Amino acid sequence: MTTPRRMQHALAAMLLVLLIVPGAPSRSDDSLPNLVLVTLDGVRWQEVFGGIDLSLVEDERFTDAPDKMKNAFWHEQREERRKKLFPFLSTVVTHGGTMLGDREQDSYMEVSNSWWFSYPGYNEILTGRADPAIKSNDKKWNANITFLEVLNGLPDFENRVLAFGSWDVFPYIINSKRSGLPVNAGFSTESEALSDRTRWQNEVSAQAPALWTTVRLDFITHGYAMEALKTRKPRVVYISYGETDDFAHDGSYDRYIDAAHRTDRMLSRLWTFLQSDPFYRDNTTLIISTDHGRGDSPESWKSHASANGAEVLEIDNTPDGVVGSDQIWLGAIGPAIPSGGLVSGHWRLSQVTATALGSLHLDAKKLMPLADEPIEQLLQ
Repeated sequence: MTTPRRMQHALAAMLLVLLIVPGAPSRSDDSLPNLVLVTLDGVRWQEVFGGIDLSLVEDERFTDAPDKMKNAFWHEQREERRKKLFPFLSTVVTHGGTMLGDREQDSYMEVSNSWWFSYPGYNEILTGRADPAIKSNDKKWNANITFLEVLNGLPDFENRVLAFGSWDVFPYIINSKRSGLPVNAGFSTESEALSDRTRWQNEVSAQAPALWTTVRLDFITHGYAMEALKTRKPRVVYISYGETDDFAHDGSYDRYIDAAHRTDRMLSRLWTFLQSDPFYRDNTTLIISTDHGRGDSPESWKSHASANGAEVLEIDNTPDGVVGSDQIWLGAIGPAIPSGGLVSGHWRLSQVTATALGSLHLDAKKLMPLADEPIEQLLQ
């Protein structure tokens, strides 16, 4: 008997998934896992685990209102300072998931690339390996394929992968021209799936002040991402917030801290939504990390770069690079993540790709054989 053409296509799609990932569930299974990956540009592990740095708060070069900062965020106890600055990361993620990167507690995480700045870092996060050829932040189409692009090629994820970023280089990092992935970044607005809320966000985006030439305010990025989650129900979303890095480069520690605290609130609202929405509740993993660290002293905290990177970025008086700016952190929570709190060990930024795929119950070795291994402590 001849199989109808529609059934042939359905069987072929199912067979493709099974060949790529043994034991993969079918599209009709509503319990399929989802993923939200978030990055906070250039946020130091020192603040994530230890709260505000008093030496920077009390330095008039970096903080305009030190008393206000101390009233809002200071506490003698390190853990209490952390809770004041990052209540979501320090309580919800730490108690319900896993954190990596507190070097004072023998937990270490570092970048693998040899540059220690943004484009190389984001490429490493999204492709699972460092590419020494990426040595600038220029708007060049990435020759490497990200795991977002790979997922978009699978039947269960096709047209259900979205990316949002405050930095306008993300379309190039994800190579939207080749991948066809929708990337709402920089000062772009939404032109598809327009709800009343999205139209309002387009208006706000056009009217909001532009503090920098390449980075928009994070609340706009957050708004677009949240509305897409509510109305379009993507399976995988990548969100990159950027204000922290730019305020730090400006030498404004109080604004860097304020942006970090606001971003933590955005993460809390994001997780609250994911846990309340029937499509995402109990089957969505949230992974949070950063693209690079920053200098570990008052003289260097504004910057980040290796010795080679400092030469490229023309950062003077840094023959050894900006010490500490290769040091990063990661937090994760969700059904694929054990509730282990802070875990001791040593990991690399390049392991995020395979970990993200593993949280979706996909075989990273088959899908991206050149990617680094997953962080096994994050997968259960």
